[in-house]
Amino acid sequence: MPYPSDRERDRPWVMRTYAGHSSAAASNALYRRNLAKGQTGLSVAFDLPTQTGYDSDHELARGEVGKVGVPIAHIGDMRQLFDQIPLATANTSMTINATAMWLLSLYVSVAREQGADPGTLAGTTQNDIIKEYLSRGTYVFPPGPSLRLITDMVAWTVANVPKWNPINVCSYHLQEAGASPVQEIAYAMCTAIAVLDSVRDSGQVPQERMGEVVARISFFVNAGVRFVEEMCKMRAFAQLWDEVTRDRYGVADPKQRRFRYGVQVNSLGLTEAQPENNVQRIVLEMLAVSLSRNARARAIQLPAWNEALGLPRPWDQQWALRMQQVLAYETDLLEYEDIFDGSTVIEAKVEEILAGAREEIDRVQGMGGAVAAVESGYMKSALVSSLAERRRRLEAGEDVIVGVNKFDTTEPSPLQAEGASSIETIDPAVEKQAVDAVQNWRAGRDSAAVDAALIRLRDDAKSGENLMEASIACAQVGVTTGEWSAALREAFGEYRAPTGVSAASAAGEAGEAIAAVRERVQQTGRDLGERLRMLVGKPGLDGHSNGAEQVAVRARDVGFEVIYQGIRLTPAQIVAAAVQEDVHVVGLSILSGSHLEVVPAVVEGLRAAGAGDIPVIVGGIIPPEDAAVLVERGIARVFTPKDYELTQIMDEIVNVVREAHEL
Repeated sequence: MPYPSDRERDRPWVMRTYAGHSSAAASNALYRRNLAKGQTGLSVAFDLPTQTGYDSDHELARGEVGKVGVPIAHIGDMRQLFDQIPLATANTSMTINATAMWLLSLYVSVAREQGADPGTLAGTTQNDIIKEYLSRGTYVFPPGPSLRLITDMVAWTVANVPKWNPINVCSYHLQEAGASPVQEIAYAMCTAIAVLDSVRDSGQVPQERMGEVVARISFFVNAGVRFVEEMCKMRAFAQLWDEVTRDRYGVADPKQRRFRYGVQVNSLGLTEAQPENNVQRIVLEMLAVSLSRNARARAIQLPAWNEALGLPRPWDQQWALRMQQVLAYETDLLEYEDIFDGSTVIEAKVEEILAGAREEIDRVQGMGGAVAAVESGYMKSALVSSLAERRRRLEAGEDVIVGVNKFDTTEPSPLQAEGASSIETIDPAVEKQAVDAVQNWRAGRDSAAVDAALIRLRDDAKSGENLMEASIACAQVGVTTGEWSAALREAFGEYRAPTGVSAASAAGEAGEAIAAVRERVQQTGRDLGERLRMLVGKPGLDGHSNGAEQVAVRARDVGFEVIYQGIRLTPAQIVAAAVQEDVHVVGLSILSGSHLEVVPAVVEGLRAAGAGDIPVIVGGIIPPEDAAVLVERGIARVFTPKDYELTQIMDEIVNVVREAHEL
C-alpha cells in the first residue's frame, strides 16, 4: 500500500529555525525574512540576561547582551519583537525556563494588544527547570519555588490558553551533558512526573481535566548522529509516555496520551574542525526523528553548519531550513506507514532502551523523584560521569569523529574563506544601546503603577496565589525582566545547584598518558614546595558547564587540587577566589561569546589585586581572531573545541605554570 491507511500523505512537521540576536528590532526583521522563506513556526532565542532574570544594565549582564539571543526587558521589547507578525495565527516556541512565566505574560499581553483572543494562541514555552540544574544552568530559584511557577503556568494555560504548551520537557541538553538514551528518557520522564504530580496535587485543576493537562505537555529532544539508536529512543519515548499517562494519571483518551515532541538536532556534536562535515551530520540526525511515522517529531529546528564557529548568518539559517524542505517535499518519506513496524531488530533495541529507562526511573522515584535527585546531586553526578566516559572513548579512538580524531587531513575550506565574516558578529554598540534603552524605559513609566504591581506580585508569591495574573499585571504597566525576577528572588531566594564534579571521575582513562601528566604535576609541586592548585571559573551568565566540569574532573585526576565553584560568577568573584585560594592557574570557560569582555576583566582584576603573576587560560567557542586579541591582553593559552584531548590540555597547563614560575 503506497499511502498510509488514512490515504493521506502525512502532514509535514512545523519547521523552525532557532533565532534571535542583538535587539528586538533586528530579530523581528530576521523572523519576517525566515517566515517569507517558508519557515512555518518561530523559535525565539533569548539572551542570557533575559533567561536568568537580569536587565541589560546589571553587572552580570556585561558582555552577554544580545549575544546568544534577543534581549527582552519589557513589553515594549516584546511589541517590537512581534511587530507585523499576527500572534493569533503564529506558532511560537520560546526557549525560556526560569523566567518562562514572565515571557509568557509579555506574549499574552502583546497578543491582547493586537486584538487576539488568548484562546487562539498556539506555541510553547520550554519551562523545564530540572534540566537547567543538570545542564544549561539558567535556573534562578530553588527547585520547590521553580516547580510552583511551572505548576501555576500549566494550570493557568489549561484554563485560559488551551492551545499553548506550557512546558516543553527538555531532554535535549541532558544528551549534551552526557546522557545516554536510557538516561535521557528516564530523567525527562521523571521531570514530567514531577510536574504532573505537582499540578494534580495543587488542586488548581480538577481530576477530570488531567487529560487536558497531559495533552498540553510536549517534549523537546536531542537527535544525535547514531540515528538508528536515536530513532529507537523516540519509539521507546512514545511507548513509555503512553504507559505513564495511562497508568499513573488515569488518562483514558489515546489522543491525549500521544507523545508530542519537537527536536533540535545535536548542536554541540557539530565540529569546529572541517565544519563542512556538519551538513551531513545534521541531515542524518534529522532522519532519526522523521523516519518513524509513529514517533515522528511534530516540530524540527536544525542548527547551521557553522554553529561550532559562532553565530550563523541568515544564509546559513536558510540552508538549514532548505534541508527540512527537501526532505518533506521532494522525498517520498511522508507517503508511507511506519516503515519500521515489524522489524525484529528495531523492536529489540526499543525494548532494551525501555528496560533501562524503567529501571532508572524507578531508582529516581525511589529517591523521592526528580527534585530530590537534583538536590542530592545524584542525577548531575551521573551525567558528569557519563560525559567523562564519552570523552574517554573519544580520546582513546574508540568513538570516531571524522575530521577530529580520524581522517583529519583537509583542504582549505572555501566556506570559511572570508574568515571572521563567515559568522554573524554582534556590534559591541548593541549592549550600550540596550543599557540606555532600559534606563530610558524605567524613567518614562508610571512609577506608582509599577510599584503597586510589584507589591501584588510579592504578596501573591507569599500567599500561594497563582502568579500568572500578577505577572500579566506587571507586564502591562511596564515592569522589567530584572524587576519581576528581583521581586521573586526576595520571596523565594536563589539557588546554586550541585556541580557533580566531586562524585565523578574519568577512572577509565588510559593509564600511560594520564600517569605521565600526573608525574609532571607532582614534580612541579615538589619544585614549588606545594601541591598545584587550579581555579576553574565560569564568568558571566553562560551556564553551559559541561566543558568546565570535564576540565575540573580531569585536572583532579592528574593531581591538581581543583577549586570549582560552579556557574554565574562575576570577574570580581573569580579574582577574590583565586587570591584567597592562592592558586597557581585560573582556567575560564565561556561559550556565549562574551569572552572579549569578561576574560580581560579577570586578568585586570588579578593585576589590581597584586596577583598579576597568576596565569589565566581560557576555553570555549572563540574565533581565531579573538584568540589573538586575548593573547595580546595577557591570556596564557586559548583552547577551543578542536582541542579535544583533555590530558594533552592538562599537560599544556603544567607548561603554563612552569613558565609562570620560570621553572
